[in-house]
Amino acid sequence: MSEDGRKIRAAQGHLIDIDLDLQSIEPPEILFHGTASANLNFIFEQGIHSAKRQYVHLSPDEETALKVGSRHGKAIVLKINTRQMFKEGLQFFKADNGVWLTDHILSKYINF
Repeated sequence: MSEDGRKIRAAQGHLIDIDLDLQSIEPPEILFHGTASANLNFIFEQGIHSAKRQYVHLSPDEETALKVGSRHGKAIVLKINTRQMFKEGLQFFKADNGVWLTDHILSKYINF
C-alpha cells in the first residue's frame, strides 16, 4: 500500500497487466500448483493457463499449493516439472513473496 493509501502493489500482477520488473530465473526442479479437482480434465487436456491473471502461479511446496487449491473447491496438488520447462525455453519469475510465475504450463509437464 502506498503511503497515501491510494495504490496497492500487486506482487504477481493478478488482473492488471503491469510490469512487475521481475527477471527470468531458473526454477527448482519441481514446483506445485494447487487447484480444484473439478479442473483436472481441462488441465490435462489444455494445460494450465493464467485465465484472467497475468501469470500462472506456482508454489514452492505442497502445503502452500494445497491451501491455494482449497480456495476453489476440493483441492488437489499438481507437481510441475519446471526444470524441464526451463530447459525447453519457458521463462520463470519469482515474486518477492515467494510465488513463482510463468505464462502457461503444457499438460506434458504436469504430474500428480
